[in-house]
Amino acid sequence: MSITSLEGKRFAQMVIQGATQLSAHAQLVDALNVFPVPDGDTGTNMNLSMTSGAKEVQNHIQDHIGNVATALSKGLLMGARGNSGVILSQLFRGFGKAIEGKESLSSAEFANALQTGVETAYKAVMKPVEGTILTVAKDAARKGVSVAETESDFVKLMQAIVDEAQASLNRTPDLLPVLKEVGVVDSGGQGLLFVYEGFLAELKGEKVSNQVSLPSMNDLVSAEHHKTAQDFMSTEDIEFGYCTEFMVRFESDKQSFVEEDFRQDLSKFGDSLLVISDDELAKVHIHSEQPGDVLTYGHQYGSLINIKIENMRQQHSSIVGESKPAVAEAPTPAKEVDFAIVTVSMGEGIAELFKSIGATSVIEGGQTMNPSTEDIVKAVEEVNAKKVIIMPNNKNIIMAAEQAAEVLDMEVAVVPTKTVPQGMAALLAFNPSASVEDNKQLMTEASKQVKTGQVTFAVRDTSIDGVSISKDDFMGIDEGKIVVSDSDRQKSAQSLLETMLDADSEILTILYGEDVSDEDVESLREYVEQRYEDVEVEVHNGKQPLYSYIFSVE
Repeated sequence: MSITSLEGKRFAQMVIQGATQLSAHAQLVDALNVFPVPDGDTGTNMNLSMTSGAKEVQNHIQDHIGNVATALSKGLLMGARGNSGVILSQLFRGFGKAIEGKESLSSAEFANALQTGVETAYKAVMKPVEGTILTVAKDAARKGVSVAETESDFVKLMQAIVDEAQASLNRTPDLLPVLKEVGVVDSGGQGLLFVYEGFLAELKGEKVSNQVSLPSMNDLVSAEHHKTAQDFMSTEDIEFGYCTEFMVRFESDKQSFVEEDFRQDLSKFGDSLLVISDDELAKVHIHSEQPGDVLTYGHQYGSLINIKIENMRQQHSSIVGESKPAVAEAPTPAKEVDFAIVTVSMGEGIAELFKSIGATSVIEGGQTMNPSTEDIVKAVEEVNAKKVIIMPNNKNIIMAAEQAAEVLDMEVAVVPTKTVPQGMAALLAFNPSASVEDNKQLMTEASKQVKTGQVTFAVRDTSIDGVSISKDDFMGIDEGKIVVSDSDRQKSAQSLLETMLDADSEILTILYGEDVSDEDVESLREYVEQRYEDVEVEVHNGKQPLYSYIFSVE
């Protein structure tokens, strides 16, 4: 039976199926990230964003398709995380605007709305790059518009859109050389294809599989997080503040895995421990105060994948609020201030450092845990300031921050800092007597005066920019480019610093992570001081996970 008219209830089910399909394959999308760092999270970000949109749609299922699309747009807007999530939200923001007021759609109207979504998304990106989710969306929409000129059946139209999205995805390595070098297709484009496949399945009357690896863990984690006992506990009572989840892919040359011993050892790091394993993988959930130590332990058994770390102290209030809305008390508003700085950081030590140099509020986030648009909006509203500067300190959070600034009804500016060192340099340039716009200009310029280096471990074998990388090697990253890979962390750090430091360098700031000992960082300090006598070295315990060292060179 052909479908020649699309109304709200059917479209709502398409959205839910799309979210289910993406959720089931989020780990696959994560694995397509180009850099072999342990924080490839495109699939996670798109999944969380789409799930937020689908949840809003579920609360507004009705015949009027324009209203359903508006609900989808709202849910995606506030739930958008990372660049991929923001672009996804913009695609359906434009789609929703195009069909606002319409009760149902013809195939041509649907295709044209997808095209409007593409135009909206391209405008939202300052420098659109072809070979990404944007290209896949553009090619698929263009095909849809062409097919809809002669085809009224939605099943055939959506099939053509899916086929073209797949073909476009296959072409992404030809448009973006780094994809071809690494041997993957674009991760964001793959995520969008999964959403469209869910749309098509609903139109065909099929149900997509929502099976994921080790699926029972999610139910166990949910139960663990929402125990009734939490309703009687204050946030200050949380002893282990970081919900840490990851998977270990076993390797023959690593320590032999015995689940009972593994579980016993991990229990020393915290509580709420869950471990599920098979012959190839172990999936872990634990609440810990030192998530970096947990990851270091797990790394002894194989490659770490699908890492997620969340600050439960921030989450606790909302969990209790959902369970007992009738008795929840509104927080006491902060005293209104003229100017506030809201920044994002990963690691307790880095957060403390930001506050010590003038940050008003620090959102816990960064790699593996990008805050959503809504998270940023709430943080800005809570500081109760007339004027606010937002510093994302991560290139994958900039778009969500800019989207938050658009939503907020106050004077807000985003200083597009891409790293923690850039954020610190920008914050030191803040002038409370200057205007928001002048501060944005001053702080942006200051952020460009520092160089950023990072040391982290590789999650797979690959080769990028002529650097051969072996799984578990420690990579040195200079201004976003991998310049060295070595099995020894200290040697990798030393080689990276040799690349970064030159005759003009005056100050080196070392932020060391949870997996670095005091002895190692002191050894590195001595190494620099012996070779670069004119460079002043500052050392801070950033307590950040995943990244052993973050370097700032001025």
